Amino acid sequence: MRILVADDDLTTRLVLTGVLTKWNHEVVVAVDGTQAWETMQRADAPTLAILDWMMPGLSGVEVCGLVRSLPSDQPPYLILLTSKGEKADIVTGLEAGADDYLAKPFDPDELRARVGVGRRIIDLEGRLLEARDALAREATHDPLTGAFNRRALVGYVTRAISEERRHHDGLALGICDVDEFKKVNDTYGHQVGDEVLVGLVGILSGILRGHDVLGRYGGDEFVVLAGHLDEADAGPFFERMRAEVAGHPILTKAGEVAITLSFGVSTWTDDQAEDELLAAADAALYRAKDEGRNRVAFARGAAASTGIGGAA
Repeated sequence: MRILVADDDLTTRLVLTGVLTKWNHEVVVAVDGTQAWETMQRADAPTLAILDWMMPGLSGVEVCGLVRSLPSDQPPYLILLTSKGEKADIVTGLEAGADDYLAKPFDPDELRARVGVGRRIIDLEGRLLEARDALAREATHDPLTGAFNRRALVGYVTRAISEERRHHDGLALGICDVDEFKKVNDTYGHQVGDEVLVGLVGILSGILRGHDVLGRYGGDEFVVLAGHLDEADAGPFFERMRAEVAGHPILTKAGEVAITLSFGVSTWTDDQAEDELLAAADAALYRAKDEGRNRVAFARGAAASTGIGGAA
């Protein structure tokens, strides 16, 4: 564990550094409160700090208050090192944001115990943070493919349309599904079918730009939400996805499985609601299927309303 030792007394710094290093901690040293505050603002700030109460520049109590003002999902554990023994002083330090205190001159066993408490709390906070992030991901992502789930996807569409109403940078939405996916499941089994969907998401994700969104809409149907894309650019963008999938069979435990996609694409127009944008792309997808599959079809009225690609 990385620990900050902040004390203006050289002897105290050397003793603390020696003891903590012996216990296999990585020690970062600050000679006054100002340097300690600078250290705790860094991205790689130590997760535990031992701060002398009385230091030049900023006191340990002041550093505690400043550190607690920083936004953080996992705040550091702060121990005040002090010769002040009055209960009122200790309360002041704890109210300023310190988690614990250690009286000077400190006892090594007590130091070890208090640092151990800090480490357990830091570890617990880390596990709670991981659990929170895992729950958040489960709530927004499809468990099989890792793409966004339908609920999260609809939220992205709503926000994207709101942004598009203000900025008019171009917004396109494509709905695709695997042509004759039932044959894949019937021929190879559902486990291989699942592998195909995972591989498909991998191919599509490799083409997406940083601000694009990919979500699983249901079954073998996926939605690509592409911002900053006008009608003229939408055709080549979605055609590239179609061609990439058609040209790269997906490796599964049953061997390579070749698939093709049909895409229905709609570009947002003024005052179009979320369900209307999705419905327009869905209607275009049905037309792509009717026209022979393995192609990109645009919603009626779009600049590129004819299909692109070839039949599967």
